[in-house]
Amino acid sequence: MAKTRAKVLIKGVVQGVNFRYYTRREAIRHNVTGWVSNLPDGSVAAIFEGEEEEVEAMVQWCRQGPPSAQVAELIIQPEDYRAEFQSFSIRF
Repeated sequence: MAKTRAKVLIKGVVQGVNFRYYTRREAIRHNVTGWVSNLPDGSVAAIFEGEEEEVEAMVQWCRQGPPSAQVAELIIQPEDYRAEFQSFSIRF
């Protein structure tokens, strides 16, 4: 299977709704590595690395996010796989 990497920016009501916690939980479930972080402008950024199907599942999950989130926009930037991460973390 092919490995891939995606950088995503999630805009909307995505802070204060446990978006990072749920994203990490989903990433672990999908065996995806990388990170997720709140940004000063109120959006959330993440990098996902792993099998193509699993990274795509994470991107699709981000379109809706956790129950309290209201995703208004999702910007996806595909990148070359780098094997940069050993796990998935929440960055502060």
